[in-house]
Amino acid sequence: MAILHLIIPVFWVIFLIYWAVSALRAKQSVGGTVWWRHAALRLSILVLVVLAWLIPDVHRILGRALAHESDDVLTGVIGAVVVALGLGLAIYARIYLGRNWGMPMSRKQNPELVTGGPYAFIRHPIYGGVILAMLGSAIGLGLVWVPPLVGFGAYFIYSARREEEFMIQQFGEIYRAYMRQTKMLVPYVL
Repeated sequence: MAILHLIIPVFWVIFLIYWAVSALRAKQSVGGTVWWRHAALRLSILVLVVLAWLIPDVHRILGRALAHESDDVLTGVIGAVVVALGLGLAIYARIYLGRNWGMPMSRKQNPELVTGGPYAFIRHPIYGGVILAMLGSAIGLGLVWVPPLVGFGAYFIYSARREEEFMIQQFGEIYRAYMRQTKMLVPYVL
């Protein structure tokens, strides 16, 4: 079971390295929201999680959750598979976007509305994939992943709604029609 507790963090490290390197090839932004605002919001979520850890009662509860990690091999395998599927979806969506990828609400040179690949089924497969991977981490590694899942899940839903407002401004009725044909995060459901 120890190997399963290593696989999930390794998946996340590979994902983060890929994400940082691939960001270098994106089209240049020409306007929109300033990148540091999104970085500040993400950093704030991380700081809140760390501060919550420092509160004795929260630390004790999370410590118990960590101490009661499931040693069930099936749970670990399911968690690792869900993480791999979620991160795989996010990477596939990122690859499909190509140079059109960027920070949320950033205006790109020669913008294109991408509606193929994973975007034919859901409007925000990157957010959906990362949320799915966090859920898999909670399944495979334990309840310590629930606070980041809730915090980042709420942030991703907020960002998705803001991005949609931005896309309507940029693409108008074409984007509205696309919204009617697809779901936000989960195909055929949500």
